[in-house]
Amino acid sequence: MINLVWLVPLFPLLGFLINGIGRNFLPKSIVGLIGCLAVLLSFGVSAGIFYELSESSATSYHQPLFSWINAGNLSIAFAFQVDHLSSLMMLVVTGVGFLIHIYSIGYMHNDKGYAKFFSYLNLFIFFMLLLVLGSNYVVMFIGWEGVGLCSYLLIGFWYKNDSYSSAARKAFVMNRIGDLGFLIAVFLIFRYFGSVEFGDVFSKAALMPAGAPVLVVITLLLFVGATGKSAQIPLFTWLPDAMAGPTPVSALIHAATMVTAGIYMIARSNILFTLAPVTMDVVAIIGLATAILAATIAITQTDIKKVLAYSTVSQLGYMFLGLGVGAYTGAFFHVITHAFFKALLFLGAGSVIHAMSNEQDLRLMGGLRKKLPVTFFTMLAGTIAISGIPPFSGFFSKDEILAHVYEHNKIFWIIGVIGAMLTSFYMFRMVYLTFYGKFRGTHEQEHHLHESPPSMTIPLIVLAVLSVVGGVIGIPEVLGGHHWLAGYLAPVFAMSTAKGTALALEHSTEYLLMAVSVGGAIIAAVIAYVKYVAKRHVPASDHAERGILARISYNKYYIDEIYNAVVTKPLDFLSGFFYKIIDKAAIDGIVNGLGKATSLAGRGLRLLQAGNIGFYLFMMVAGIIALLLYGFYKI
Repeated sequence: MINLVWLVPLFPLLGFLINGIGRNFLPKSIVGLIGCLAVLLSFGVSAGIFYELSESSATSYHQPLFSWINAGNLSIAFAFQVDHLSSLMMLVVTGVGFLIHIYSIGYMHNDKGYAKFFSYLNLFIFFMLLLVLGSNYVVMFIGWEGVGLCSYLLIGFWYKNDSYSSAARKAFVMNRIGDLGFLIAVFLIFRYFGSVEFGDVFSKAALMPAGAPVLVVITLLLFVGATGKSAQIPLFTWLPDAMAGPTPVSALIHAATMVTAGIYMIARSNILFTLAPVTMDVVAIIGLATAILAATIAITQTDIKKVLAYSTVSQLGYMFLGLGVGAYTGAFFHVITHAFFKALLFLGAGSVIHAMSNEQDLRLMGGLRKKLPVTFFTMLAGTIAISGIPPFSGFFSKDEILAHVYEHNKIFWIIGVIGAMLTSFYMFRMVYLTFYGKFRGTHEQEHHLHESPPSMTIPLIVLAVLSVVGGVIGIPEVLGGHHWLAGYLAPVFAMSTAKGTALALEHSTEYLLMAVSVGGAIIAAVIAYVKYVAKRHVPASDHAERGILARISYNKYYIDEIYNAVVTKPLDFLSGFFYKIIDKAAIDGIVNGLGKATSLAGRGLRLLQAGNIGFYLFMMVAGIIALLLYGFYKI
């Protein structure tokens, strides 16, 4: 089955081509079937590859498809690498992606761009699989750029809305900034290692001393790329705006594809980062800062999708924190569990929005749990999971990261626990404002409240089950498990493990850390209950007076305004200066001036051509005299 790995990205590509070409004449039923079947077939092949790899003694397979670039010493094959990391990622991308495709059949049924939407979704899956399967940094970069393109197309899918198209442009531009760092890193990798193939680069890097300047520079540049794609400080503001696209797009971007690319790239390049401790510290600090910053913004947001968007930014921060302290397995574990509960939460939010006639304001909801029971219970499961409350999946992955952080830096751990408490607070706040209390919308909205169709609720139920039981793949020894995931990924992180130290906490310490984390999450959930259910507090309107801290949080620390003042406006002014002064006045002035001078000279010389023979004879004699005088002068 492994030799058929090329089929995994091929099926979504075919789905994109068929639905894209036939978008104007294929019936919606066929479009939905093709779009979903393409991803389902990829999932089936991925499952077969996963099983075969699990039963094999080999840990990695390299499958070249064709020789791609050959120039001097540069030789790059278009090749795939199948190992334990890519096999798991394929399952996540295709499995969660398939459920999102199924959901989209009901959610997008009445949209005029139905076929175009499914073709874009298939293309998104194709490029993400290309990123995951690439055996070298160049193939990975193609997929990396491809998911950026698809995010632009899908975020701005309803492009006639100016704010949506603006959000798409913002995502595209901010990702280009990060992508430049990645591209320069690839150039340096080839310059110093003579190859861009993962196997060649990693084996040579493992022989280098820790802290080698070239490794620090390369990993910092790779991390710049990751901050753009995975929305970390300072390139994170595009992701909350990405909710402008249809809700299935938000689920796909936030859960299974684009934002996980940065985590995957660092996990894949783990030995390079392990040997660059300065970069590891930077990754941990940026990740922790992003986690706290996004969490403190989420606690005051009133748009249900914005709460989830900032939640994603915060959870990605935890993943980077894990990577920065060397918890590669824990970080990837959180990628998997986060894919389950974040896809569930976004699709659940879409179900709420669908029932509320496209209303997204939490202040206008309330009391929906009786009208939307499936959506309520599934979103509650996702909320418990993301809050890190056992035995749901998020508890196991988040606590593994926090355990490594505790051993690395106690202050980081304290801040991380505070972030976990904030997560629990704002997530349960969202649930309470949406499903508890009295309905606060219009009578017309209340009259039309209804549960979503099975095409939307069945994916919710499947994702809810995964959010509940997904943690079983990483139950730690302290809780009587064997952490299957750590053993499965051990070959991928073997070089880094040999260079570092394993987690060595006493069981009593681990129990204490879990108790503090879980206790904090439960306390935060209770505080949210008291405020929003018992006291029936409803967030203030947009124009109401707020305290200074609440105002700063509600306005997202004015980061967009700061970027606009510090970056956008100066660039606009500079562009205007170059256009009006350099381009129009100087360059165009010189070019147009020469043209006008030539034209005026022509007009003057034209007068000499009067048709008067006497004048022509006079000019001929004058010319002869001038030549004679010149000759006498030279003699």
